[in-house]
Amino acid sequence: MKIITDSRCTEYHKPGHPERPQRVQRSVEKLKAQTDLQIDWLEPLIPTDKQILRAHSRQHLESLNGDVDFDADTPAYPEIIAHARRSVGAALHALKLCRAGEIAFSLMRPPGHHATKNQPMGFCFLNNIAIAVLEAQASGSKRVAVFDFDVHHGNGTEDILLNRPDCAFFSVHQSPAYPGTGLAHRGDNCFNHTVEPDMPAAAYRDACSRALAKLKEFKPDLIAVSAGFDSYKGDMLCNQNMDLEDFNWIGKQINALKTPTFSLLEGGYSKALPELILAYLKGLNGK
Repeated sequence: MKIITDSRCTEYHKPGHPERPQRVQRSVEKLKAQTDLQIDWLEPLIPTDKQILRAHSRQHLESLNGDVDFDADTPAYPEIIAHARRSVGAALHALKLCRAGEIAFSLMRPPGHHATKNQPMGFCFLNNIAIAVLEAQASGSKRVAVFDFDVHHGNGTEDILLNRPDCAFFSVHQSPAYPGTGLAHRGDNCFNHTVEPDMPAAAYRDACSRALAKLKEFKPDLIAVSAGFDSYKGDMLCNQNMDLEDFNWIGKQINALKTPTFSLLEGGYSKALPELILAYLKGLNGK
């Protein structure tokens, strides 16, 4: 399989912030040390403004050059626009690879699924997955589905893709939880499946099964996955009880759809993140 990363994505941080460089550093180390999967390591592509502006306003993009924090969770890091562009470029490379028949995963930061058309928020600056989905549609994909299993609702992805023809968004997330959205289905193409706090892993699996059944009915020719690992039982930012075997199960369920798929790292803030990613990637590979 193919993993896209760039060590420069670890160059920014804020002391005490949960979205920290070690998330990627330790995951790269783990995946390079393991022997269950044969992995080729690749670098991000360089995204164009045209690709980014399909999902975001010009004002949003230009705001990333500023020095005023967007919110308490989303500081105006120095050079964050360059880091955000590389994360977009990794998503676009993953899209390109999956179209060539590869299983592809973007192991980058910053994540993206909270960034709306006009607002960076929730650790996210540009919406990597939405940009990749709109690029896919612009370059020939007929029906594209997004599956988001991060424990926090992908409000930004929903905001950008809402009611767009021939694409659909399927989210599984905890409610109540940040950002307080995703309580019900929206429009013609956004389907939200909520799980209450502190439920057994079986409840999260059940919500994933329902979301994926709906996704299968959509009959996509391409699937983009927002892979968040913060529903893990030891994660500090939410209250779920998923474990290694549950993320492996999600990967296997996606693999069973037999549809070209690429995945992007979203959340996941526990020390177990490297093992959780590996379990998911094994599942994607049918292991």
